[in-house]
Amino acid sequence: MPATASQTTTRPAPARPAGHDDMDTALGTFLAERTRLFRIAYRILGDVTGAEDVVQEVWLRWQLTDRAAVENPAAFLVTATTRLAINVVRSARHRREVPVELRLAELGDRAASDSAPSVEHSVEQSVAIEGALALLMARLTPDRLAAYVLRKGFGYAYAELAALLRISAPNARVVVHRAQARLESAREHPVPADSHRRLTAAFRTAAHTGNLDTLVELLTPHPVEQAA
Repeated sequence: MPATASQTTTRPAPARPAGHDDMDTALGTFLAERTRLFRIAYRILGDVTGAEDVVQEVWLRWQLTDRAAVENPAAFLVTATTRLAINVVRSARHRREVPVELRLAELGDRAASDSAPSVEHSVEQSVAIEGALALLMARLTPDRLAAYVLRKGFGYAYAELAALLRISAPNARVVVHRAQARLESAREHPVPADSHRRLTAAFRTAAHTGNLDTLVELLTPHPVEQAA
């Protein structure tokens, strides 16, 4: 005999594993930001494989995070990616030979050409500058840092560098050359966080406004008498 409406029994849907919905949400959030995270990691590292590794590590950390306590998941993922990529840059295992030079000039040019960048682009730009300068500060002496940043980032002539560093133009060329060679080494020294923040802010201001006064003052507080 057919069952009437009142006799029909609704069967409950199969139970899903505990935490299944939460992990689906976590994956959805991560995938929505993945392309952005890869771009950030790549701009810092200049290496596809390294960037992919960083993004994968961020995903693993995101799974283990107390996500209910995270107010802004996108900001959390961007921050995690930034810190991991910078840690890789400063690791003794990571060698960056050419990309730093190319990236420094590229960052200066792009920042100068973006009159009204998007929030996303501004974040990525800031992250890339922060990463490049962290490496330079960790591996270069003050005179080499000054010469390298101004030459490679802003196209200073050797004669201009010579005047700032109080050395000869040929010696200024030597300082830049030695800075490039030093970047190929894994040896690094600690970088004070406050000094790094000031230099990053000054670099961005110089790139955006064309006013390099603060940047030059930070890089050359005590002019060097001789090339190192």
